[in-house]
Amino acid sequence: MIQQQIYLSSPDVGKLEEEAIVRAFHSGWIAPLGPEVDAFEAELAEYCGRDYAVALSSGTAALHLGLIALGVGPGDIVLTSTMTFAATTNAIVYTGAEPVLVDCDAAGNMDPLLLEDAFKTLESEGKSVKAVVPVDLLGKVADQEAIERIATQYGAVVLSDAAESLGATRNGKPSASFGLAAGVSFNGNKIMTTSGGGALLTDDEEIAKRVRHLATQARQPVVHYEHTEVGYNYRMSNILAALGRAQLSRLDSMMERRRQMRIFYRDLFSNVEGVEIFGEPSGADGGKTVDNFWLTSILVDPTKCSFTTEQLRIALGQKQIESRPLWKPMHLQPVFAEKRSFVNGTSEQLFLTGLSLPSGSVLDEPQREAIGDAIREFLREHDESLT
Repeated sequence: MIQQQIYLSSPDVGKLEEEAIVRAFHSGWIAPLGPEVDAFEAELAEYCGRDYAVALSSGTAALHLGLIALGVGPGDIVLTSTMTFAATTNAIVYTGAEPVLVDCDAAGNMDPLLLEDAFKTLESEGKSVKAVVPVDLLGKVADQEAIERIATQYGAVVLSDAAESLGATRNGKPSASFGLAAGVSFNGNKIMTTSGGGALLTDDEEIAKRVRHLATQARQPVVHYEHTEVGYNYRMSNILAALGRAQLSRLDSMMERRRQMRIFYRDLFSNVEGVEIFGEPSGADGGKTVDNFWLTSILVDPTKCSFTTEQLRIALGQKQIESRPLWKPMHLQPVFAEKRSFVNGTSEQLFLTGLSLPSGSVLDEPQREAIGDAIREFLREHDESLT
């Protein structure tokens, strides 16, 4: 019997989500906007500790419009994380601004020391930075306090990319509560989903109004269609917002299931020399961050292990189990290779030695057993100390 594919992070939906979608369908609000969108925005803002939320078509849209609302435009310099998915850098390019890439610390998030070095270097060249867009990697909040302090010192604003960290906290504060504004994602593989979607969160009423205006094609409030600037078709539909409300009500329980997967992997690799769970809080962290456990990833030290992450990835793939390397840094991506960067080699090392494993809250016990059996079999074949 061929095993059904086990995915990295499948959507976790059920009866509650079905009922929400049917409710929205029967309300008659099929097109974008409607009462479900209004309710979702209010509930999301409360969950994230913000005054305002604007539900949008994607996390990328949230970053794009957030940057515009913060005054970023052609010719501006924006410092951002190199260790991330391309959407973050893409959004900066959409505005006509110039992304400058900053490497990460050992946890995978923007290194504040390197960020400060970038500011100092650019200032010495007579260049000013308009904004900083730090990314919370794989569900762990960056050192937002240090980033905010440095950005403020140099007159820049912070737009936090919390696409991967919804539900996580730092110093007791929700991930999306940092920065002048923050973007979150509800893509199908995220901690919660609206199929596709995202949101911009802020405490600034004018930013929220500006994003709402731009997201609805920048239409003026008159009876006919009047436009004084270019806008975007970025608003979330009423039906998807209903799905989001159901998912948000279950978010904490879904995070707990992912936390159990983290414990499962921690136990599985506990006796394997040279393998560590990536992004675990360190002693230096002091308990400041609480992960949302979106993806559990491992790091394999090639000097201590008899196997590589690529060998493990291939072996799991042969058993229909998806795994994936950590993000390939933006400064190594062909499309952004010519962009200026401040790097220390950490992100490249994480890319070469890291592997994300199935972590979804929808994984059941037979699937978890299949993952465990496949990994144990691989380890027995490659590590004589485990035979």
